[in-house]
Amino acid sequence: MAARVLGKAIAAVSFSVVLVTVTGRSSGCRSIPAYRNSFSSCWFHRDSIIMSYSNGGKENTHHKARTSPYPGSQVERSQVPDEKVDWLVEWQDYNPVEYTAHSVLAGPRWADPQISESNFSPKFNEKDGYVQRKSQNGLYEIENGRPRNPAGRTGLIGRGLLGRWGPNHAADPIITRWKRDGSGNKSTHPVSGKNILQFVAIKRKDCGEWAIPGGMVDPGEKISATLKREFGEEALNSLQKPSAEKREMEEQLHKLFSQEHLVIYQGYVDDPRNTDNAWMETEAVNYHDETGEIMDNLILEAGDDAGKVKWVDISDKLKLYASHSQFIKLVAEKRDAHWSEASDPSCRGL
Repeated sequence: MAARVLGKAIAAVSFSVVLVTVTGRSSGCRSIPAYRNSFSSCWFHRDSIIMSYSNGGKENTHHKARTSPYPGSQVERSQVPDEKVDWLVEWQDYNPVEYTAHSVLAGPRWADPQISESNFSPKFNEKDGYVQRKSQNGLYEIENGRPRNPAGRTGLIGRGLLGRWGPNHAADPIITRWKRDGSGNKSTHPVSGKNILQFVAIKRKDCGEWAIPGGMVDPGEKISATLKREFGEEALNSLQKPSAEKREMEEQLHKLFSQEHLVIYQGYVDDPRNTDNAWMETEAVNYHDETGEIMDNLILEAGDDAGKVKWVDISDKLKLYASHSQFIKLVAEKRDAHWSEASDPSCRGL
């Protein structure tokens, strides 16, 4: 009962995911103190970072989590209109479909048991042994023994393809470099006049969409280790490399992941795999190879869940998986790189 009351109190006010800078340069607009909680500053971006769950669900970033069919299945979600996403909006006739994939129910090591199993007593909203059940968005509500998606209704209960009840934590390494011409000079966009940034993208095997080469955080694993491991596995095929080649690769990766970096985003992700009881959260971090020398020594090769891998020019024309386009936009803004041919209105009135 206490958890429900607390959850409702939290849902009653808008909460935000904060854009954090670990190390790096100042905003492309002007120097603004870190953690300044202002919608008008260039440090925060309302369309992609601030998730507002105020009464009536008028504003949210919760769209892909309501799409059908559910990934990898023919399961159709119950339709949830925009005005009824928010849990604070009463909806007595809400009748979500229940679905948990067979691959999850089979009980792999990365998945929780069913809530109904007598020997399963998860500690939600805290670290549960090696499993992190805390949300980066704060406390979430528990109803009938099940965690409730803090972004609202999805039209589907259960876990779908996700292993954990509640937050499923991932890490997304955004590796960037400047695009250069044949002479080694930075390439500028003819319209915006800004330098063109590139990032390493993979084509996902499960849905065919281009994405950041990230993955799930293993129990007890540090985020920094996940970022490095996933990039190696997805974009460099490190798991299939012979020992000597793997050692050389590790040396280059250590250089890349030891330098200054930007934590671009931490929190809930609008992901098509989300359900009412299980959802994706991520930490997206930008590691930038300013000279390009480190990545010149690493050969991109798709591995693990990736079908293809390549350097992609960053612009507003990108169509990426889940919320990845929003993360890439933030990187471009923080690096003062080209994003759009239209003038950027985000810095006006400062």
